[in-house]
Amino acid sequence: MNLQLGTGATRAITYSVVAFLAFLALQASPKPATRPVHMLSAPVTVPTDQTDIDTVKYGETLARLLMRRGLSPSQTTSILKASPLDSRRIPAGMEVSLRGELDSVPHEIILHASPEKLYRLRRTLDGWVGESEDIPWSTDTLVAHGMVRTNLVHAFQTSDALPPDARAELAYAAADIFEYRVDMSRDLRVGDSIHVLFERLTHPTAGVRIGKILGATMRLSGTVTEAIRFDGLGHVEYFDQEGKSLRAAFLRAPLAFRRISSVFGMRKHPILGTFRRHAGTDYAAASGTPVRTVGNGVVIHAGWRGGYGNTVEIRHPNGFVTRYGHLRGFSSVARRGGHVSIGQTIGYVGTTGLSSGPHLHFEVLVNGQQRDPRVALKQKGGEPVPAAKRSDFEQVRLVLQTMFMQRPDVIALSTGQ
Repeated sequence: MNLQLGTGATRAITYSVVAFLAFLALQASPKPATRPVHMLSAPVTVPTDQTDIDTVKYGETLARLLMRRGLSPSQTTSILKASPLDSRRIPAGMEVSLRGELDSVPHEIILHASPEKLYRLRRTLDGWVGESEDIPWSTDTLVAHGMVRTNLVHAFQTSDALPPDARAELAYAAADIFEYRVDMSRDLRVGDSIHVLFERLTHPTAGVRIGKILGATMRLSGTVTEAIRFDGLGHVEYFDQEGKSLRAAFLRAPLAFRRISSVFGMRKHPILGTFRRHAGTDYAAASGTPVRTVGNGVVIHAGWRGGYGNTVEIRHPNGFVTRYGHLRGFSSVARRGGHVSIGQTIGYVGTTGLSSGPHLHFEVLVNGQQRDPRVALKQKGGEPVPAAKRSDFEQVRLVLQTMFMQRPDVIALSTGQ
């Protein structure tokens, strides 16, 4: 029997056969092996830039420190050439900051030369370059009041605005201003007082320092002496309330604010054990303390003089001669015939000759006669402010008087940078 199919039926059968054969082919082809899937990513770079602080050891140079830190000799040489700081003058204990990635050549080195200055060295494509950088201090103005109980240093111990070392610094700075009028070791009495108008310098890492003293008032045995800082003459100088310079022909003491062990007059000699006139003043001080001449003059003796031991004698104008005994040694200017200037070091405290311990024996002779140094060196002032500058001086004094009229304790008067 012959069957005849229509065109649509024939096309449908054909499509079905083709689809079936394609399915069989897919089943017969090998399947790909199953592989685990991995998430790939580039490694993450974590910055390792850090600052490491080192310190120059005693006897160590900056070059040795840098090579100790792993830098090569050639790298060290390049750094030293770029530094504005003389590598031969670097003190022991100076901090050195090294910034850079771990285990690599630093890209910046900082030399902390002082609280006021640092030197910054940077590595560039063209090599190392260096520059200096000033560290600013904050400045304010204070008035400190001190009442004498024992000495000038202790008079400022109640100033809470200053740490102990700054209080001592302020006392010595004030003593330097008045040293032509007052022997701080002998002239002060219980109940004397001092007011000081000064600049206080503060730094977040370096503490507190004393800046300029703008003015001071000292009440000594009821007598008031002012010190006004005046720079209208082309240089800074201090004048009293009458416009006379506090500088004079003689300093009141041959040591800078030191304790005196005995005074002019009668005493028992510590070696001979007998009472005799002690024609001078003994200043107790540590062996090696610099001794200064109290005035300009010419050295007429520098050598051994009996019980005085090592002695320097200086002739000054107007018949004055000063004598400095028991010295441990002499300075280079203490030579017979040599000229010396006021305040210049002529020797060092010792215990040579008839001496029971380190001290300076100081005498003043006027026209060959021994005089009490306290009386002989007492002066009422130096040169006055020139007439052409007197008006400017009075204006400065008026401003300082206004500032001193504040409360007598330590107070902030002004602040600034």
